Amino acid sequence: MRRGPQLATWIRVVAAVLLIGAWFAAGSIGGPYFGKVGEVSSNDQTNYLPTSADATRVQELLPAFNGTDAIPAILVYTSAAPLTDAQLRGIDDAVAALTDVDGVGESSPPIPSEDGLAVQMFVPLDRGGDVGDEADALRAAAVEGAPDGVTVHLTGPAGFASDLSAAFAGIDGLLLLVALLAVLVILVIVYRSPLLPFLVLGTSVFALCAALLTVWWLAKWGVLLLSGQTQGILFILVIGAATDYSLLYVARYREALVTHRTKWDATWAALRGSIEPIAASGGTVIAGLLCLLLSDLKSNSTLGPVAAIGIVFAMLSALTLLPALLYWAGRVAFWPRRTAFDADHDQETDAVPTTGLWARLSCLVERRPRAIWVVTTIVLAVACLGVLQLKADGVPASDLVLGESDARDGQVALGEHFPGGSGSPVYVVAPQDAFDEVTAALLAEPGVSGVAVTSADSPSGSATVTTDGVQAFGPPGTPAPEPTVVDGDVLVQATLTDAADSAQAEATVRQIRATLDDIGATGGQEILIGGVTATAIDTNEASIHDRNLIIPLVLVVIMLILMLLLRSILAPVLLVLTTVLSFGTAMGVSALVFNHVLDLPGADPAVPLFGFVFLVALGIDYNIFLMTRVREESLAHGTREGVMRGLAITGGVITSAGIVLAATFAALGVIPILFLLQLAVIVAFGVLLDTLVVRTLLVPALVHDLGRVVWWPSALSRGKP
Repeated sequence: MRRGPQLATWIRVVAAVLLIGAWFAAGSIGGPYFGKVGEVSSNDQTNYLPTSADATRVQELLPAFNGTDAIPAILVYTSAAPLTDAQLRGIDDAVAALTDVDGVGESSPPIPSEDGLAVQMFVPLDRGGDVGDEADALRAAAVEGAPDGVTVHLTGPAGFASDLSAAFAGIDGLLLLVALLAVLVILVIVYRSPLLPFLVLGTSVFALCAALLTVWWLAKWGVLLLSGQTQGILFILVIGAATDYSLLYVARYREALVTHRTKWDATWAALRGSIEPIAASGGTVIAGLLCLLLSDLKSNSTLGPVAAIGIVFAMLSALTLLPALLYWAGRVAFWPRRTAFDADHDQETDAVPTTGLWARLSCLVERRPRAIWVVTTIVLAVACLGVLQLKADGVPASDLVLGESDARDGQVALGEHFPGGSGSPVYVVAPQDAFDEVTAALLAEPGVSGVAVTSADSPSGSATVTTDGVQAFGPPGTPAPEPTVVDGDVLVQATLTDAADSAQAEATVRQIRATLDDIGATGGQEILIGGVTATAIDTNEASIHDRNLIIPLVLVVIMLILMLLLRSILAPVLLVLTTVLSFGTAMGVSALVFNHVLDLPGADPAVPLFGFVFLVALGIDYNIFLMTRVREESLAHGTREGVMRGLAITGGVITSAGIVLAATFAALGVIPILFLLQLAVIVAFGVLLDTLVVRTLLVPALVHDLGRVVWWPSALSRGKP
C-alpha cells in the first residue's frame, strides 16, 4: 500500500480550506455574471462571418453610404379589408409616435401595398443598445398604437434578432435549472447519499461560475466573441464534464478508503488514479475544441476557446475542489453506505469481480467476444445509413426559432402583400462608372422585382431605378437624386421577388453574383454583394468548408493523444474507429428522427461539425476511462483478464457519467432554437450509445478477442496475454 506524502495535519487542513475558500470566492464573484451575459454577447450573423466574405465587407461599408449602422426593422400593418383613410391616418400617427421609443430612429414613409390591405415601413434601431430590448419596445408601442381592425408585425433583421434574444432568454434560468435538476436526480439515484450528490453538483456549479467569469471578461475586452448559442453550449459542457470527472474521482476515492486507513492517504491514492485519465480526457476535449480555431466561420472558431476554457475549469474543480471537499467529509460523504478500511484487501491479487451487473456482463464478453463485436459492428454500420437522409445544407432564418415567431408571421404577411424580399434587399457595392451596367443586369434578373440606389438627396434615402435610369422624385422636371458615392463606389439595392431566406432567393443571389463577377472581371473592377440572403449563403459555405477541414483534423489530434496515453498505436486506431462508427450511427438515427418524428425543416451545415466534435471528443472520454484502467489491470493480470477487470470495475461509474452527460446535453432541447435542439438529440443519443454499447460491448469484446497485440508496439504487447 502506497502512502501519501507525510505532511503535518494542520498543513493538510489549511491546504484544503484554502482550496475550498478560493473556489467559493470565484463562485461568489462569477455567480452574478449569469444575468449579465447579454451585455457582451451578440447574435448578429454578420459578426461571425469571415472578414474576407463579401457579405461581411458590404456590412462594414453600409454605414458610410447610409450615415448610420442602425439595424433595420420592418413594421407591417395588415387588415382583412382594404385599409380606410381613417386607418391610414391612424397608422401615420402611430408611426410618428414611435420615435419616442429609446433606440428608434426616424422611420421611412409608409408604403401601401397594391391590394390596399397592408402598409409597410422601415424603422432603424440603434446598434449601440440591446437590439432585442429595443425591438421588443418598438413592437409593443406599435401594437398599442395600431388602429382598430389592423394587425401589426415586426419583422426584418431587427425582428428576427428580437425573436432570437427571446428564445435565448431561458439560458440563464430555465436551461441551468433543468440541467442541474437532471444531474442532481441522477446523482441521488447513483450514490443514495444525502451529502455526496451536493458535493459533486457544487463542484460543477463552481467550475461553471469560474469559467463564466473568465469568458465574460475576455468577451468584454474583445478577445472572444460570445453568442447565445455559445453560452448555452458552455453551460452544458461545463456541468456535464465537471460531473463526469467528479464521478471518476469519487469512484477512485471510495476504492481508496477501503484500502487506506487515513483520509489523506486515500485522497492521495485517488488523485494518483484519477489525474491521468481526467487530464487525458480533458486534454482530448480541449485539443478537439481548439481545432475549431482554424474555422472560417467565427461562430465556430470562437466556440473553441470558450468551450476549452470551460473544460479547463471543469478539470481543475474535479482535481482540486472536490478532493478538498471529500478530504473534509471523509467517509461521512458516502453515508449511509459503508466505506470502512479493510486491512486484508489487496486489489492486485483479487480475482475478477463476479457479482453485479457489470461483472456478469464482463463474463458474457469473455465467453463470446468475437460474436459480440462483429454483430455490434454490423448493427451500428446499418444504422449509419440513415445519415444519407440528413439535410444539412442550411435552413431559412425564419425557421431558426421554434414555436411562435412574430418576425416569421410578419415575413409571411410581407410575402402576401409585397414582393417577397421587401425589407431585406440585396446590397450591391459597385464602382460608379459601372452603375448603368450593374443596374441593367439586376433589372434583367427574373428574381429581382425592383432596384434602387442609395441617395442622400432622396426623401427616403434611395431612388428607384428604372430601365431609363434614376427616376426623379417630386414634380415633373425635378432633377433626379444623385447617388451617394463613397470612394468611387455606389450602393445599389435590389428587392427580390422571393423571401430573403428562401432557397429561391439564394439561387437568385448566386446568379447575380455570377453575372456581376463577369461584369467586374471585364472592367477589372470588384463588385461586392451583401445583405440577408448573401449572408446566409456565405455562412453556409463557410460552415461546409469548416466541416471538411476540422473533422479529419480532430481525428488526427485525438489519435495522437491516445497514442501517447496508451503507449500504443493499434489500440488508439481501434478506439477512434469505434467512436467514428458510433458518431455515424448517432447521425443516422438522428436524421431519421429529425425527418420523420420531429418533422424539422433541415439543419445548419455546422450541426454535423458540432455533433462530431462533441461526440468524438467526449465519446472518446469513456474509452479513455475504460482503457486506462484496462491498461493498469493488464500490467498485473494480462490483457484479457485486464479487460474483464476494467469493465467490471469501471462499468458503474462510466455508465453514470454517460447518463449525466446525455441528460445535460438533452437539456439544450428546452431552448426553442433549432440548432440547439438538433445538437441535444445528436449528442445525448450518441453519448448513450457510446456508454451503453460501444464502451460496454464493442470495445471490450474487440480488445479481448485481439488480446495483448492491441498494445502493439509497446512492451505490453509482448507480455502477458
